[in-house]
Amino acid sequence: MKYKTDVVIIGGGAAGMAAAYSATREGADVILLERDEDTGGVLNQCIHNGFGLHYFKKDLTGPEFKELAKERIKDLNILYGTYVLEVTKDKRIIFVDRRGIHEIETKALVMATGARERHFNSLPVPGKRITGVFTAGLAQRFINLENLKPGNKAVILGSGDIGLIMARRLTLEGIKVEAVLEIMPYPGGLERNIQQCLRDFNIPLYLSHTVTAIEGEKRLEKVIASQVDYKWNPIPGTEKVFDVDMLITSVGLIPSTKPVDFVDADPGFLVSNTNQTSEDWIFAAGNCTVIFDLVDFVAKEGEKAGKYAALYAQGKYEKKKLIKVRKGENIGIVHPVYIDPTEESTLYIRVSTVFEKASIKINPLGIEKVEEDARPPEMIVVKIRPFDGENIDEIEVTADELISKLG
Repeated sequence: MKYKTDVVIIGGGAAGMAAAYSATREGADVILLERDEDTGGVLNQCIHNGFGLHYFKKDLTGPEFKELAKERIKDLNILYGTYVLEVTKDKRIIFVDRRGIHEIETKALVMATGARERHFNSLPVPGKRITGVFTAGLAQRFINLENLKPGNKAVILGSGDIGLIMARRLTLEGIKVEAVLEIMPYPGGLERNIQQCLRDFNIPLYLSHTVTAIEGEKRLEKVIASQVDYKWNPIPGTEKVFDVDMLITSVGLIPSTKPVDFVDADPGFLVSNTNQTSEDWIFAAGNCTVIFDLVDFVAKEGEKAGKYAALYAQGKYEKKKLIKVRKGENIGIVHPVYIDPTEESTLYIRVSTVFEKASIKINPLGIEKVEEDARPPEMIVVKIRPFDGENIDEIEVTADELISKLG
């Protein structure tokens, strides 16, 4: 079957639903492709609250966030159970579903394909590849959606937010969490999650520690962990042995950019402040660009991507001069990497080290933001109004410890 539309959106998670909402609001004809039988993506299995505070101005669970977002697109043409095979440079989307292989001719595309979990097999840990090792997302799905108990005693590797949340969730389900291990010298998740998920349940967090071996026959029986030095090398004599039947890994997310392989990415899609990629007609938003710490930011970026994709499809927006945004001293991540100075911008910044009080500077625009307790896991948001960029070729973002003038 062949379709024709203004905007195609691939992915029906928070970014994709927000993009569909804003593109439709701009008057565009929209088709949303979703591989599952419902929208929402990972939101459906995140039954804890803390979502929507910035976007909907409400404290919501993941499913509640999904339902509010879905209600806004109830009249949209959503094709469920689809798998995109190919995106061509002549603006055709080839996908397959139970009915067969289909083609969409479009004017603009929004990639909202999210991210995938980094698997334990990607880590240099010796031992048999035995059962009992789960990614945090898979364990969350087993417990929250499928009502399955994956084990009795667990160690969690990685203190990112999903790892912290799973420490609490496992505990509430009667699974003993022996420890959370973090290879960095600071926690990887939001401070509120460290307090609510670990300290409130007396779950130990070992910083500068990682898994150095796993043991067991058919099922995991032991996890051996060690302290690491500043180069992440295990320190002999610091081994800890945990008798557990589960290892939960929360060791990062990788942006999903397939099947688009002709757009600049590193590793996520490189976009401007209008979410436009190196291909004028392709826009991208959410975790397929950079890994965000809040779903609210994902939805806001999705809404912006949908808006500009619709305007592009209608001939109301075209790429202008772009200014490169560069990571300077003490900056780990800055997003987006290009700015169209004629449009408003939102910069998402992660520092590369811990600051008691950070001075974030954006030059040559002369913008400074002071951030208390700045840590690499938490994004710092800076709004930039349209400006005259005629004589600006590059913008640099830096961070330094703010020293009081009073001493």
